[in-house]
Amino acid sequence: MNYSLALIAFVGAYSTAYIAKGRYFNPVKASAITSLVAYCMFYLLSNQVDLYSLLFFGGTFIGMSAPSRFGIYTIGASAIIFSILFNYLVPILDGYGGALGVSAFLSVCVCHLFILMGAPRSKK
Repeated sequence: MNYSLALIAFVGAYSTAYIAKGRYFNPVKASAITSLVAYCMFYLLSNQVDLYSLLFFGGTFIGMSAPSRFGIYTIGASAIIFSILFNYLVPILDGYGGALGVSAFLSVCVCHLFILMGAPRSKK
């Protein structure tokens, strides 16, 4: 797996969670704004616009899933798990939409299960 793919999901999750904690944005608006900005940047700077924008958008799913419940370490761990799952589920599932949603759900679910089993919570 390429580390830049994990970094893109990581930035998507953190930027959405950070903006969603603000006063004027809810998680959905934060995801939309960060995704639009990221797509424009990838369009100008990269030759794999579709792949990078999908990874970033999946990262925003993580960032908007529970910005009040998850801390910075949990969001980061979920983003890394998401990038790994996305890498392996794209060839199996038909289309990007299924792999995107399933990967984001499973990564957040795994981190939440670890918290319920007694893993230390990260700082909010």
